Amino acid sequence: MEKLIVGLGNPGKDYQNTRHNFGWIIIDFLLEKYGFDKKQETLKSELYFTKINGKKVILQKPLTYMNLSGEAVVSVMNFYKINKNDLLIIHDDKDLDFAKPRFKNNGSAGGQNGVKNIIQHLGTQDFNRLRVGIGKVDPNYKIIDWVMKDITQSQKEDLKKEFIKFCEGIDMFIEGQSFLKIMNKFNQKS
Repeated sequence: MEKLIVGLGNPGKDYQNTRHNFGWIIIDFLLEKYGFDKKQETLKSELYFTKINGKKVILQKPLTYMNLSGEAVVSVMNFYKINKNDLLIIHDDKDLDFAKPRFKNNGSAGGQNGVKNIIQHLGTQDFNRLRVGIGKVDPNYKIIDWVMKDITQSQKEDLKKEFIKFCEGIDMFIEGQSFLKIMNKFNQKS
């Protein structure tokens, strides 16, 4: 059974290192860690095909803008016959401290427009997510300006250090372990 891991973000250089692109940045970390066998640009996405711990995994960067992420996610799920239990969405979260992870298996979009669009296209709130904190909104910024603000190289390194810790949770998901077990293990730490 293939797993689909989706990193939410926006295409284009202007968005590359923004907080809103943490999903894409995490996908890049996964590609760096595990490599990939094949890359394709299809189904409104960049798709990377790899094996992690012997399991087939598709890593997806939707090429739609954030607000239309559901179109790309559902296209890939339908084409590759991915069950929603084998789906993991990685996205930024303004309500968590910088780089802090929180695994979640259902609930509202919490103001995240990409997740909101995925909920609309899937017709359910019941799917696996990895929320990655972008830090509380600085009071000197509007929310939109905060999420679109670039991170520094040192912040990116901090994010990578945290990624190494919560990557075990991603590995557990790939191995097919219970998402409840993953949440219990990792959400206590953060």
